[in-house]
Amino acid sequence: MPRPTLNQLAAGLGLCALLLSGARAQGVCSSDGQPQPVRLLERFLSADCLACWGQAPAPGAAGPTLALDWIVPGRQGDEAPLSAAASRDALARLHTLRRPAPRTQLAVSTPVAGRGGATVRVAHGVALGGYIGASIEARRPSSDRQPATAVLLLVETIAAGSDGTPIERNLVRNMLQAPWNGDSLLQNEKQMNWLERRPLSIPDGANPQRLRVVGWLQDQRGRLLAVAQSACRPDLP
Repeated sequence: MPRPTLNQLAAGLGLCALLLSGARAQGVCSSDGQPQPVRLLERFLSADCLACWGQAPAPGAAGPTLALDWIVPGRQGDEAPLSAAASRDALARLHTLRRPAPRTQLAVSTPVAGRGGATVRVAHGVALGGYIGASIEARRPSSDRQPATAVLLLVETIAAGSDGTPIERNLVRNMLQAPWNGDSLLQNEKQMNWLERRPLSIPDGANPQRLRVVGWLQDQRGRLLAVAQSACRPDLP
């Protein structure tokens, strides 16, 4: 893929700033004040398996859990019943987890290590022109310079009983992965800060009113150091 020009980067960052500013105009959509999940539950559904979407899975582990749903491209290609929501990002995530693509469905539960005082904050603006501006900010102690990767997801939260699903689903619609090698432009003696702002494209078929963002920081071994999810609330007085 060709690298973007300076003009394209400037335009993208300008759009992102505009979209994020919309959050201040219509409400605050960030992870501020949201509970920290202790476990990430990822459900991978083959695009071939329509019945999987309509099934209620067994209850997961106890404790605050963030559940995500990925639609994996199926053998039927564009003819698969769930192909409209399938994403190659699901295959990339399975590769990170060292898991094969499922014939029907696969659930992977990962604890959040919370190691070393790492934190993550995510935020997003309003949908505009097929994009939504989003950001992820990670913080780590200055002593922790191990390579890590920040992951930012655009998810569509679908209520139970809607669109044929008996349970609430956080359907992953887009994914951004950004490496962090320990260097930072924002640092002091105690901590390093890392901030990424991007306009994320909204796939066809996604409902912009149901979109939000999820983000995490993972180390080289795939362990989750911190996880955050956004929620929208009215502007504070």
